[in-house]
Amino acid sequence: MLTAKDIMTSDLMTLQTSDDVASAAAILIDKRINGLPVLNEDGALVGILCQSDLVAQQKKLRLPSVFTLLDGMIPLSSTREMEQEMEKITALTVGQAMTPDPVTVSLDTPLDEVASLMVDKKYHTLPVMDGDRLVGVLGKEDVLRTLLPGAKA
Repeated sequence: MLTAKDIMTSDLMTLQTSDDVASAAAILIDKRINGLPVLNEDGALVGILCQSDLVAQQKKLRLPSVFTLLDGMIPLSSTREMEQEMEKITALTVGQAMTPDPVTVSLDTPLDEVASLMVDKKYHTLPVMDGDRLVGVLGKEDVLRTLLPGAKA
């Protein structure tokens, strides 16, 4: 059975948390990729920036529902969720816009498990780790290539 190691893209492109959002968007568009791993200044994986993270900047802010009781307002939803949404909408750096602590796979993760994560959890880009070291990235296109004759094996 094919594993992440067999189909991953090992020619890594990454972003830094301090990179600006406009530059990151240009890379995603120019390279026609959905997402890139984000590294901190020590080179450790800290997040992933996907097109959906950047599209979120263009959406309307959902105002929380409130319940009024004795002239007081009680929020019915988490104020932390609204703060996170505001941070994404107003993000100027990759670190502010990214999804932190991304789900990762290992080199020996089977293809069916990778596909399940992508379909069931709606992950479009999965970093591939060898211990604590980022060694590759898997996108939906990598999985689709396995359907073609002569695909990486």
